[in-house]
Amino acid sequence: MRLKSLVVAMAAVASLAPAASQAQSSSENPWMVRVRATDLIWQNGQTNAVSTLNVKAENKVIPEFDVSYFFTKNIATELVLTYPQAIQINAGSSKLGTIKALPPSLLLQYHFTELGAFKPYVGAGINYTIFSSRSNLGNGTYSVASSSTGFAGQVGADYMFDKNWGLNIDVKYITMATDVTVVSSGANAGKLTLNPWTPSIGVTYKF
Repeated sequence: MRLKSLVVAMAAVASLAPAASQAQSSSENPWMVRVRATDLIWQNGQTNAVSTLNVKAENKVIPEFDVSYFFTKNIATELVLTYPQAIQINAGSSKLGTIKALPPSLLLQYHFTELGAFKPYVGAGINYTIFSSRSNLGNGTYSVASSSTGFAGQVGADYMFDKNWGLNIDVKYITMATDVTVVSSGANAGKLTLNPWTPSIGVTYKF
């Protein structure tokens, strides 16, 4: 599955919105946005020469913005966005270089709405990560693949202070990996399996 698949999935979800919106109360706006601080905690599995070099991505905190659309009071879709993030790659205790990653995710969610101001949810979907500045490792010795497509799972909750504003906590697990290539020969040096946990905290606004 490549970028085309993500675009098709997004279009399919969007096409459901007009019909699904009929299920919404006429007085309730279906849109919600969140701004969050997200901690990228990489799992850093490695194979082949990548394992020998002990190649790992360095954890970091990034800003995150997401847009949700509620088809009903319980069913929503969420698009998770950020801008390309610089990720430090290390080989053991040495800095190997920096690559950039743009990791949007699209999830379908179920929201539990019978607990008053506390509104937990679960979600599942896909992540498509685009890697750029890919040949910056080892002064141009190594390069990574251009993209990764994987599964994204999610649990979280909003605590609404009023009908518009709330506090959000969220954690996702994303399957993400990239092949590492020796630039001079084109040989595959192994796979770096990133698979991040992404605990987040932020602010919710319901329109």
